[in-house]
Amino acid sequence: MSAVDGGPGTRRARQVLVFDADDTLWENNVIFERVIKEFLTWLDHPELGRDGVRALLDEIEAANAVVHGYGSKVFLRSLGECVRRVRLREASEAELARIADWARAFEADEVELIPGVAETLAELAGRHELLMLTKGDAQEQRAKVAASRLAHHFRGVHIVPEKNTGTYEELIRTCVLTPAQTWMIGNSPKSDILPARQAGLNAVFIPNDNTWVLEHGVLDPADEQVLRLETFSELLRHF
Repeated sequence: MSAVDGGPGTRRARQVLVFDADDTLWENNVIFERVIKEFLTWLDHPELGRDGVRALLDEIEAANAVVHGYGSKVFLRSLGECVRRVRLREASEAELARIADWARAFEADEVELIPGVAETLAELAGRHELLMLTKGDAQEQRAKVAASRLAHHFRGVHIVPEKNTGTYEELIRTCVLTPAQTWMIGNSPKSDILPARQAGLNAVFIPNDNTWVLEHGVLDPADEQVLRLETFSELLRHF
């Protein structure tokens, strides 16, 4: 499927493009993965091994996301709980201090933009209406948006605690969107593509090798309203 209409060189009428932020506009999960790698080495459990501890951590993160949401604070909480579950005791002060040290990994004043994002958004903003929809801790997400220096391209930046079908239905109502002319663009099948499609929006899937395992999902290969691209810059060929 192509978003181009009317033959080569002819583009669709003005569309609304809704962009995910983390791991679509800038790298995010790679920071968490670096910390997890250090955490697994530090915990060094001889019986469970790295794979066993990682599986346990994934389980804890999934449960905490439901109750506490997303972001680095919840992630660090999950690390502490993982220590307790593995050691079969409460984490010691020294262990909690080591976990607290990893908080610095998330305090950078800059974000690493995905290649091609700045140039592509600058061009798309002159053709279409752009919105940003990102989930997580509001304070953390606002800081990343500011650090990205991309906010001026978007008519609105929406930070939500979760992305599900109801989230997209509310976005449609709030922003008075026409689903047939609106595209959700992101790297996460679970949060960006599947619920957007359930709400009636079109979608563009741009995979990221560092996508969080809990954001994976299976896309319907027969769904012609999902455009699959390899790089962010390819959006210029379709919109």
